[in-house]
Amino acid sequence: MLDDEIQTLNRPKAAPRPALPRPAATPAAAPQPAWLGPVLIVGIVLAALNLRPAITSLGALFEETRTGLGMSGTVAGLITSVPALCFAAVGVTAPRLSRRFGPAAVVCAGMAAIAAGLLIRPFASDAAGFLAASALSLAGIALTNVLLPVIVKRWFPDRVGTMTGLYSMALAAGTSLAAAATVPLTSALGGSWRTGLLVWAVLALAAVLPWLPIAAAARRTRAAEATAGTAPAAPPDAGPRVVRSRTAWALACYFGLQATGAYVTMGWLPQIFRDAGVSAGTAGVLLAVTMVMGVPLAFVIPGLAGRMRNQGPIAVTLGLFGLAGYLGLYLAPAAGAWAWALLLGISNCAFPLVITMIGLRARSSAGVVRLSAFAQSTGYLISIPGPLLIGTLYQHSGGWDLPLALMAGLLVPQIALGVLAGRDRTIEDECGMRD
Repeated sequence: MLDDEIQTLNRPKAAPRPALPRPAATPAAAPQPAWLGPVLIVGIVLAALNLRPAITSLGALFEETRTGLGMSGTVAGLITSVPALCFAAVGVTAPRLSRRFGPAAVVCAGMAAIAAGLLIRPFASDAAGFLAASALSLAGIALTNVLLPVIVKRWFPDRVGTMTGLYSMALAAGTSLAAAATVPLTSALGGSWRTGLLVWAVLALAAVLPWLPIAAAARRTRAAEATAGTAPAAPPDAGPRVVRSRTAWALACYFGLQATGAYVTMGWLPQIFRDAGVSAGTAGVLLAVTMVMGVPLAFVIPGLAGRMRNQGPIAVTLGLFGLAGYLGLYLAPAAGAWAWALLLGISNCAFPLVITMIGLRARSSAGVVRLSAFAQSTGYLISIPGPLLIGTLYQHSGGWDLPLALMAGLLVPQIALGVLAGRDRTIEDECGMRD
């Protein structure tokens, strides 16, 4: 499904929008109710808003949460690794669940899981309970993250680019809002970290509401299509054997290293600033600045990469911004805090670059699907140890010098892998496959 999102990056201007959203598939599709279009738009925006607050709100209150639950640095590092683990393990189940229950029903369940986890975890009495509740929310995020492009493609086939841009902006807004507003909200509500985390469950509960009628309408449509014999057939499992491709492995490892940097940033950057003497509120805003850099650059970088035969120079440039940011954090974390946050925000835009390269390194749709699944699942697995190792180094060294040196060191192979992945070749050629 990710190939649909990738292919919209440079798509010509869409046709005039239809009066109602409609499933894109069958000749005898059931008519859609008039309310479905506006409710779907609201549901997509609310779902996207909830895809990152579970992570960035915790980052803003990580010190208070660790102290309140008596976490060691190693356990805290494990918690920052859980997002990548859930995205790797749960995300791969989304296509199968979607075929079985329909994408709308799975997104509805995902929103419910996010809300349940956010409701439960502030009441956890120990690190294990907090970790389990966080994993429940992150499982819901993983499913929704994969299936929102499917929802857009199915019900807005003539406005894929517009709707993809809408939920991408909502995702970035939710990420930044949780990072910047969690500490002020916590102070306004009495100062307890438990209340500060609990407040984001309200937004998640609100997101469940529109998906209940959406899922019910989709279920009726599926039943009507099954009765009429017009349900779309499952796509064939075709495409090159990507494990034989050096480019596929370069993309997977590049994805893993950039994800490592992103999750370390979301989990630990506020703590780095706070340990340097920056206030908790300002540290949360600095994280929000880092995250919000992805909004404009997520539109600029894919278009630029698509016009280049070799995307290696972009990977090198982003890596150099990251090296400058980590060097600044090492030398003067508080004095240049705003500059370092901006530099790391630019460096973290390796994510839209790697997503774009996935679409460019395969000629066929089947190849893009297989390459995307391989690069993302392998990449998230690669990223899991990073935040845990950072937490362990922080605990045993008593400072950030070693963790920052490690993060800067990981950017060197990331840059090299970006150069390899950016070469003008396809996995079909490398695997000896014909279109």
